[in-house]
Amino acid sequence: MLKIAMAQMEVIPGHPDQNTATILRMIQQAKDQHADIVIFPEMAVPGYLLGDTWEQPSFIRDCESYGRDIIAAAQGIVVMFGNIAADWEKKNNDGRVRKYNAFFTAQDGELVQPDGMPYPFIIKTLMPNYREFDDTRHFFSLQKLARELGTTPASLLSPLTLHIGSEYYSVGCLLCEDGWSDDYELSPLDVLSDNDRVDFYVNISASPYTLGKNNKRNRVFGAQAAEKQAPLFYVNCIGLQNNGKTVYTFDGSSTAYNAQGRIVYTAPSYEENLELVELDAMDDMPDASPIAEPEIAHIYHMLHYGIHRFLENIHMKKVVIGISGGIDSAVAAALYNDVLGPENLLLVNMPSVFNSETTKGLSQQLAENLGCNYMIVPIQHSVDHTIEQLESTPVTLLRDGKEQHLQVSSFIAENIQARDRSARVLAGAAAAFGGGFTCNANKAETTVGYSTLYGDQSGFLAALADLWKHQVYELAHYLNDVVYGREVVPQGIIDIVPSAELSSAQNVDEGKGDPIKYPYHDYLFRSFIERWQKATPEDVLTWYTEGTVEENLGCEPGLVAKYFPTPADFIADLERWWNLFCGMAIAKRIQAPPILAVSRRAYGFDHREAQNGPYYTRRYRELKEQLLSK
Repeated sequence: MLKIAMAQMEVIPGHPDQNTATILRMIQQAKDQHADIVIFPEMAVPGYLLGDTWEQPSFIRDCESYGRDIIAAAQGIVVMFGNIAADWEKKNNDGRVRKYNAFFTAQDGELVQPDGMPYPFIIKTLMPNYREFDDTRHFFSLQKLARELGTTPASLLSPLTLHIGSEYYSVGCLLCEDGWSDDYELSPLDVLSDNDRVDFYVNISASPYTLGKNNKRNRVFGAQAAEKQAPLFYVNCIGLQNNGKTVYTFDGSSTAYNAQGRIVYTAPSYEENLELVELDAMDDMPDASPIAEPEIAHIYHMLHYGIHRFLENIHMKKVVIGISGGIDSAVAAALYNDVLGPENLLLVNMPSVFNSETTKGLSQQLAENLGCNYMIVPIQHSVDHTIEQLESTPVTLLRDGKEQHLQVSSFIAENIQARDRSARVLAGAAAAFGGGFTCNANKAETTVGYSTLYGDQSGFLAALADLWKHQVYELAHYLNDVVYGREVVPQGIIDIVPSAELSSAQNVDEGKGDPIKYPYHDYLFRSFIERWQKATPEDVLTWYTEGTVEENLGCEPGLVAKYFPTPADFIADLERWWNLFCGMAIAKRIQAPPILAVSRRAYGFDHREAQNGPYYTRRYRELKEQLLSK
């Protein structure tokens, strides 16, 4: 009876010493439970998203040395794990040392030689080079190696043979992307099954959380197991890794599929876990498919875990949040309060003459509901002082001595307010409180740069910046109804019109608010960034001429006619936001805080962009001319 232990561990990127300590501890746990095999995730030793740390030869050698510790510990048990592998006699295409993303199998203190490989480890075949992945920058693929050796990947890919007790087992070994081969010219899974009989498959992964991805993985991997009529073990890591600007959670959710493709075990998300599965008993094990939860529940769990681990990683124990009486800052406050506790949270309301009694009262109510630290710091005096200084201080052209005076427009005054709140009050309060202050921007605002540089776009983390406005509202209800079980985010904040309250034109008591019409623009902006085939104004205007805008965007029917009575109105709105999305908003995103990734395309490294300005295709200009001439 072969016992296979699935070791779902937290992988700390860039710290092979800590990761190896975890691996050795879990190997011992697996031995204590009489496991025959223990499986660890992809890149379990070094971590995966390391940036150009991969260019440090000393780091690579260090990972190799820790790998030898793991191999030595494989006594009385087979250990399967991911690590970096180097061929110091060869080079990558960039001239640096040859590196492979490798799958190692150790038994009795030695590596088990894969049947067809020229190395004592299995090399990742498919190199993802999209979204957050940049594998071809650092790693040499099996496909490249095959070309170099004058052969084919199929000749190198073959099952691994394990001799355990009196039995021999043929194992199909895959590394993460090797199981997602639909759009590649080669399917490693098919090659393995074509080459030989496979008793079971192992997919070791370092797969970041993305909303909805686990459901798709279960469909894909379950179908693979059923098609090949062999069990499949998917072992993923937990933890937090990043590409600088974009921060990814790894939820684990390691899963065992039996030969019929049924899920017979799923590890709890975001928890270290060691689970034994008996290979011969898998057909008779009960179904263990994850219990269906609403999408917003998954978002909450991811944000809670991400915020918690991010704060631990940067050793921050206290947080300051500027609250306005609006939904974004209220949801941020409820989230951080849930993570840190009220004693470690300071909410700051910073009213100017444009802030209504309504929003000031709602801010107070929010703080009271949370029971956290609260202070009110009016900013009008300092804003007026700044404006007075700028307008009264002469500007002298030193070439000829001519003087002039700056004029502060109402728009400039709005930005002064936003910067005064963040750069002066929140930064100072955070330093005095012993923590950092947050950025509360949502994804719609981030898309079009509806924020002020060095103002409300500042902060140590933008935890909500991959959530659309409607998701922020859903999260408010979830926090009230499920997490707290009471009204923490006041209903008044949920009901009030979203507004920055930076001028009389944004008076919430008069129903005036942001220029973004969220029920429509959330979905328009999403088409720019999250569609796999990204939309441009040409696509949107084509849909407009066909009368299918709402259908293609996924928003509520009738919104186009409600918001845009004429084609000219529709086009003006489309161009306004496209110009911002491709213009100043990019400069703002470059300087924005790190973002916690939720969706299939988060800003930062996940969406690589250049400051080239907006562009309109020839077809767009033709459609525009046709519509406006009618």
